[in-house]
Parts: sequence; structure tokens; C-alpha cells
Amino acid sequence: MRAIIPVAGIGTRLRPHTHTAPKALLHVAGKPILGHILDELRAFGVDDVVFIIGFLGEQIVDYVENNYPIRAKFVTQNELKGLGWAIYIAKEYIEEEPVLIILGDTIFETDLNLMINGEYDCIGTKTVKDPRRFGIAETENNFITKLIEKPETPTSNLALMGIYYLKSTKLFKDCLDEMVQKEITTRGEYQLTDTLNLMIKHGCKMTTSNVDGWFDCGKPETLLETNRYLLSQIQSVDKRENNILIPPVFISPSATIKDSVIGPYVSVGDNAKITRSIIKNSIVSSSAKVTDCLLEESLVGNNSIVAGRFRRANIGDSSEIKF
Repeated sequence: MRAIIPVAGIGTRLRPHTHTAPKALLHVAGKPILGHILDELRAFGVDDVVFIIGFLGEQIVDYVENNYPIRAKFVTQNELKGLGWAIYIAKEYIEEEPVLIILGDTIFETDLNLMINGEYDCIGTKTVKDPRRFGIAETENNFITKLIEKPETPTSNLALMGIYYLKSTKLFKDCLDEMVQKEITTRGEYQLTDTLNLMIKHGCKMTTSNVDGWFDCGKPETLLETNRYLLSQIQSVDKRENNILIPPVFISPSATIKDSVIGPYVSVGDNAKITRSIIKNSIVSSSAKVTDCLLEESLVGNNSIVAGRFRRANIGDSSEIKF
């Protein structure tokens, strides 16, 4: 089985961090978002992956090639015309075998066997209180009857979680072509939901599968929430002399910590340096330097320097702030 992961989005809600790095490479709980996805796929035995890249896509290529011994292919998306368009430009890699599509900003915990071993095409969903910022599925007798992209007035609270398992690959490719040829769009973009609706219209039976855990990485506050949850699932065994660590924390072995209090819910990246600081509920990315700070609910980008009595910071890569 082949997986397709679209990672071409520019992540406007996570600026300034996404000015210098793809959203999928932002760190959470010790590794990039994309690393969490690929580790889930490899644990399931999937090592044939197509990445749809765009802005700063060479960083995605470098990360995958340097960290994952998988059969990777890269397709460049030059125009951001919707998720359906992203899959359309990669359709040459959709063959007869089933395909698994996972959005590149979706960290999930679910049993993929429940989707893959079913009789029908399947979409991962979760019941949510406010489905307006998601695509939603309308169902009848356990089959999807219609998919709606981010409805203003939702008719269902069954939200799409960004995981799609498609067995009807020939029909899927035909419907991708039909969507583009007939210029079927939603809010001016080609959406994957438009293609899937065409499949249903042409008789494809499609079911849903509950996604147990889905973690939003779309905004600074939700990235920190995801960091907290994922750290709470690991056993912190790190000890640093002359420092106080309050678990759960993740500290890269190459990070340097001196005379500091770290935690709870702190992730510290490779080669970061923290000196005389108190940090909790924060992400300090690779090669960042934090000195004489009290930080809470903060994001510190790669290669950044923060020094002084800051309380809360959201600092992009290669920035320097001193007080």
C-alpha cells in the first residue's frame, strides 16, 4: 500500500515559524509533526510514500532522506489551488493498489486496521462539538451520503480528520479528472471532498472509521496543547545534574541545560542551550538559546536567541531578542 502526504501548505496561522520552515517540520514533543506521521506509518508497515511539497519543500526532502529509509517520491505543487488539486497533480502515483492519504499536519492515534480491513472505501472521522472549521460527513445506514467542506451551518458533527483510505483507485482517478475538467470547485479551490462526492455520486460505497486521537497543530495554542498531550504519554527518564526537571518533558540528548528548571510539558530540541531559566509548557526548537528567562506557553524557533525576563514568547527561526 502506498501513502500520499500533502505537505505544501504555507501555515499562515503559525507564522512567524512558517516563514522559514514548512508547517510539517515544526517540532512537537521531540520531533517534527511529519516525524510523528511517518513513525505511525512505518509501525503499520507502510514505507512507500509520496510527498506533495511546495514552499520550502527542499527541507521536507532533506528531512525525509536523512531520517527515513523509505521509498519516497516528491511531487512539487506550484499552485495552491486546494487539496483536491494537490492530489490531482500526484495521480500518476495512484495505481491499482489501495492508497492511504494523510494530511501532513495531522497527528493521529488510531488503529489503521479498522479502516484498511473493511469492505469499503473509508474516511477517518471524529465527532466534534463545533464542526464548522472541518469538512463534515453526512451519513445514512452507516454509509456516507455527502461530504461538505467547512460548512457555515453544519448538518452533521462528524468531522473529517484528514485520513482517507481509498480502494476504488480507478474511480478515484477518474473523478479527479472529472473534477478538474468540469472545474468543480468549492470557494474557488479544488477540494478532495469534491472528488469524493463524485465517487459517491457514481455509486462508490464509502464508510467512516472513528479516529481515537486527533491532534491539531494549526495554531500556536493548539500546537502547545498537542505537545502537552503527547508528552504526557511518554515516561520521562532524563536527568540533568544541577537542574530540576519536572516531568513530563522531552530533552534532546544533544541539548545543554544549566542551572535551570524545565517542565512540566516542555520539549527541547537538538543542540538547544538553556541557561539560568525556568521554562514550562513550551517548545524550544533546535539550536535555540534561552538565557535568564522565565517562559511559559512559548514557542522558540530554530537558531533563535532569547535572553531576559520574558514571560511569554512566540519567536520565529534565527531571531534574537534580549532584554
